[in-house]
Amino acid sequence: MSRTLIEVGALVQSAEQVWNEPSYVLCEGDRVIAAGPGQYTGDKRDLTVFKRPQSVAMPGLVNTHGHAAMTLLRGAGDDLPLQTWLTERVFPMEAKLTGDAIYWGTLLACWEMLRSGTTCYTDMYMSMHNAAQAVSDSGMRGVLSWGMVGLDETSATNGIANSRSFVKTWHKQADRRITVTLGPHAPYTCPPAYLREVADLSAELDVAIQIHLSETRAEVEESLRLYNKTPIAHAADCGLFERPLLAAHCVHVSADDIELMKAAGVHVAHNPQSNLKLASGIAPLVQMKQAGLTVGIGTDGAASNNNLDMFEEMRLAATLHKATSGDAAAIPARTAFAMATADGAAAVFQEPLAGTVTVGAPADITLLDMQSPHFLPTYDLISNIVYSAGADDVTDVFVAGKPVVVHREVQTLDTERIAYETKRIHSVLLSHS
Repeated sequence: MSRTLIEVGALVQSAEQVWNEPSYVLCEGDRVIAAGPGQYTGDKRDLTVFKRPQSVAMPGLVNTHGHAAMTLLRGAGDDLPLQTWLTERVFPMEAKLTGDAIYWGTLLACWEMLRSGTTCYTDMYMSMHNAAQAVSDSGMRGVLSWGMVGLDETSATNGIANSRSFVKTWHKQADRRITVTLGPHAPYTCPPAYLREVADLSAELDVAIQIHLSETRAEVEESLRLYNKTPIAHAADCGLFERPLLAAHCVHVSADDIELMKAAGVHVAHNPQSNLKLASGIAPLVQMKQAGLTVGIGTDGAASNNNLDMFEEMRLAATLHKATSGDAAAIPARTAFAMATADGAAAVFQEPLAGTVTVGAPADITLLDMQSPHFLPTYDLISNIVYSAGADDVTDVFVAGKPVVVHREVQTLDTERIAYETKRIHSVLLSHS
């Protein structure tokens, strides 16, 4: 089994454990088997060593919500409200995307995420066999769903069939880097009977569910009109809360909604930048955290963000809620860091210890350049990472113990080919606009 030693100038094992001194991480196969301050003095035979004395090692970032291949639509419909953006720009362009386009669009997203230190991400989209192949080729971890809608019998039947096939083909594949979940899009695209069918399928296949919930005020108002319930209460009554569930956005949730989510153990993907850009609102993150909900951070798709930089999201999650609450300590740097790492991993149903650099954890590790001006000076390393650092500071990335970015160069992807294919697909989309 391969053994890898990473020698660094500082180490952040978790939000609680920081070593601002020379440290090391020892990996065997896809696991961390030793980590801490000082020098590794054990057996160095058959050991691949990465010497990075000017870098800080930290857990790889976890992007808890997105639509990877929507990188192909980056900038295609900016400065529009959500429903207009969807119906007038996104849906017409998505109708022209082929499986081949989904593959290359997903690789483009993987390229961007790896270069910005993300090692695991969540995706809900279409043609997901192609997307899963891209994840497999990239070396990343993916928590993937085939987007399901039930507005007519054909789409509903296809959604169930596609999801069954997708789970059977890809769940726990690519050296177990791929996790498959069910992906009903939202209550407004999935009638109650269909959501109940999805909940039953989740139990049958023993997989979790991810869904958009309470993203806009209009969504909540429509749910109250149709069902006399909020989207949260409606989803619970349809059986979704009886299954492991990741709810994306949760912008317009009440105290009763939060209590209901907490009682059912619902996880939340907080997407501050996308919610701001689409004028959806600001989620009550402080209240959700105070209630004890498991909350991770996500970028959403690059068509509504418009990048996949988790450093931006982490910083925004920490700063935005200080302003809305009037409390400078509302979301401290360590809380935001945990949401982007260990809490994010838990939110997307990864194994215990994922999102940390501790013994027994998956060896998903990101290195940052401490010679960057963002780390000068350093009074508190976590504060520098959350409030100062950015994607350009990422130097190396390891996923499952394997180096996927080395000296800022992605090792697993043909980036020139991805750029070429992206431009080709872009030309096709423009020619049919």
